Amino acid sequence: MKLLAIETSTEACSVAVYVDGAVFARHELAPRRHTQLALPWADELLAEAGLRKSQLDAIAVGRGPGAFTGVRLAIALVQGLALALDRPVLPISTLAVLAMQGKGERILAAIDARMGEVYLGEFVRDADGLVTATSEESICPPAQAPVPVNAVSGVGTGFGAEQGALVARLGGTLSGFDAGTLPHAADLAKLAARAFARGEAVDAARIEPAYLRDKVALTLAEQGKPVPR
Repeated sequence: MKLLAIETSTEACSVAVYVDGAVFARHELAPRRHTQLALPWADELLAEAGLRKSQLDAIAVGRGPGAFTGVRLAIALVQGLALALDRPVLPISTLAVLAMQGKGERILAAIDARMGEVYLGEFVRDADGLVTATSEESICPPAQAPVPVNAVSGVGTGFGAEQGALVARLGGTLSGFDAGTLPHAADLAKLAARAFARGEAVDAARIEPAYLRDKVALTLAEQGKPVPR
């Protein structure tokens, strides 16, 4: 199985190539440089893996939620590549990709959604080390987040948002957390390989970004700033 994976939903630009279990990856905290890095990295990794684009079975994309521009970019890049190569696409939740780096069996992935909110998703890890969602993805103020029934470890920038409000909200339900972790395309590739084996690849024209909300920014009034008259 040969996959290309692109994840640009957060501040990190992350690209990986998966070849029969082996993973070649590039990952860098690179705000506003995703456009310049993603495709050149893809070419470099394919060369490193000894592959031509025509040898790929499918292309995986982190479909969000995350930064609007980053999610749109990943979807556009992957659709363009997949249509040009006539290959299917594997859209994978960015929260699931993030959860792969969590500790223990039960993980709560949280991404800072700005505007006083966080994106949330709860996952369980299987015997193969891969995660599966146990709840619907959601967005809410961290102080109003639903408290999981079972203890979870936390991962993602959402745990540092709003002065750690999510940590305070979860209290003893949270066994530990890492607020500095961002999603990696290497993990996206592993989840995509499972999805491909399950027959979950779709036509490139059918993939949709997961924004979870339509509003991009706060109004001046909502920011507490004077409104021009």
